[in-house]
Amino acid sequence: MGIADDAVEVRARGWRTLAALHSLIETKLERELQSGHDLSVVEFTVLDALSRQDGWHMRMQQLARAAALSSSATTRLVNRLEDRGLLTRILCADDRRGIYTELTPAGVELLAAARPTHDQVLRDALTEAAEQPELRLLVDAVHDRSATR
Repeated sequence: MGIADDAVEVRARGWRTLAALHSLIETKLERELQSGHDLSVVEFTVLDALSRQDGWHMRMQQLARAAALSSSATTRLVNRLEDRGLLTRILCADDRRGIYTELTPAGVELLAAARPTHDQVLRDALTEAAEQPELRLLVDAVHDRSATR
């Protein structure tokens, strides 16, 4: 195996490790958020992203990026959350083609109830992952990144 082949394998191993950590965390979050709050991970992510905006609204395109979804998937998700009364859409005053999404009081309330669950599950999942030698360095990097914020 040449140097180039080694570099490819190192990247592939890193990607597999990242995917394993992501899967472990997402599986645990999905189970707890669904059972405790009737929210999926991506729904929580959208509500959380909206809550962190000045004025608590975002354009649909920004929301799609924040949730790592396609435009069509974002529209379907926003439709579901709007049907549940958790967010609303507002036409942009400057650009009638622009649509903002904004949390409703019910969305704020559900997010506030779900956030402690999310945070605890994330802490527990990272603690569990740190006990696995192949994931430990990545967990350490997550903690180091969190400490610099």
